[in-house]
Amino acid sequence: MSIASIRRAARESVAGLPREFWWLWTSTLINRLGAFVATFMALYLTLDRGYSASYAGLVAALHGLGGVLGTLGAGVLTDRLGRRPTMFLAQGATAVSVAVLGFMTDPVAIAVVAGVVGVASNASRPAVQAMMADIVRPEDRVRAFALNYWAINLGFAFSSMAAGIVAQYSYLAGFLGEAVLTMACAVLVFLKLPESRPEKTVVAGKAAEPQVSMGTVVKDGRFMGVVGLSFLISLIFTQSYVGLPVAMGAADFSPSDFGMVIAVNGVLIVALQIPVTRFIEHRDPQKLLVISALLAGYGFGLTAFAGSIATYALTVVVWTLAEIINSPTQMSLVVRLSPVHARGRYQGMYSMSWSVAALAAPLMAGFVIDHFGADWLWGATAVLGTVAAAGYWLLMRNLPAEDPAPATSAAKEDKAAKEAAATEPVEVPVAGGAEPAAGKVAEAEVTA
Repeated sequence: MSIASIRRAARESVAGLPREFWWLWTSTLINRLGAFVATFMALYLTLDRGYSASYAGLVAALHGLGGVLGTLGAGVLTDRLGRRPTMFLAQGATAVSVAVLGFMTDPVAIAVVAGVVGVASNASRPAVQAMMADIVRPEDRVRAFALNYWAINLGFAFSSMAAGIVAQYSYLAGFLGEAVLTMACAVLVFLKLPESRPEKTVVAGKAAEPQVSMGTVVKDGRFMGVVGLSFLISLIFTQSYVGLPVAMGAADFSPSDFGMVIAVNGVLIVALQIPVTRFIEHRDPQKLLVISALLAGYGFGLTAFAGSIATYALTVVVWTLAEIINSPTQMSLVVRLSPVHARGRYQGMYSMSWSVAALAAPLMAGFVIDHFGADWLWGATAVLGTVAAAGYWLLMRNLPAEDPAPATSAAKEDKAAKEAAATEPVEVPVAGGAEPAAGKVAEAEVTA
């Protein structure tokens, strides 16, 4: 492939996305560059503070429980307050709580503050994902979610290396560094990102959209099916940091061996996420999700036959391809099934599936390995992948067609607005859902 063709492919990968998306992408990258706590919390508690592995597991569980509560609560706030204020509050609270956590010495205080960090650090997810759905055209969403996922992994790859160096000298510096970067992310959101929450529409004095609560989301059978399948997929992928290191340790491999194997995952995502997404962008999402579920399940299943660093790395290649395909495709499906005026709640419920999996995966791995052996764990992942693949195939049959992309030309938007005003004079857009003044038309704020 020539240099010119590579440049052309790179331009096409990023072309057509709005400026607001790139500010959001930048905030994601900055946020992940400071991911110190999630990476080294267990080592900090056991090596630096001298606590037991059981206590470190308890703190990790409280952090995960906080994530469950944070994503659900933030989903509601995203719809009520808006995307921008929810992100700003969540990231500001994360910065403060992470800094406080670095100074805690009492075990109860550490556990409590870790739970608060879990709430705050996960609370921005629904708002970020809802804003991305708001500002990106439907036909570009798979690419946009892939680019955002690429930023997450790129930032995490650098932060892991930097955090390892920092931890050799001062864990406190790591906590404070994450706090500074997270606060910088909050400031960037406040200064550069306009609110993107869709305006509510009022027809004849009543809201045109039905009221949506978390109960409404739970009753949405197809969407909750996606949440359940996401949970199964999350259980599989989480084994890369739960079951895999334990199994490799039991097979007399060193921590550095595990580091070499898991590094393959990050390298492949950074190298392949964009070109693979270009290949799958306009392909059938049903087939993509089925294939990704099978690759994930059987990629981890093959670990049962691994006996060397090279074979372990080969299994990582298989399930990393599943991760690259699944993440943007599933995120696009979630947006497709979410009502525009309730994206925050739907994204919060979806994000919760990953948080619950982060709680359940260690329990699952520990129980299976202790009672049956690691090979049974990898067999279980193959079963979960098969179930998830069948679930995606059934769930996406007769899936309603996606709404067409909105007009991108300002002239088309102006023409459509005039035609709507001429044909439906009683329909009044009201920012934030406020009631309009009698006899007056509220002007709509132009957002991305």
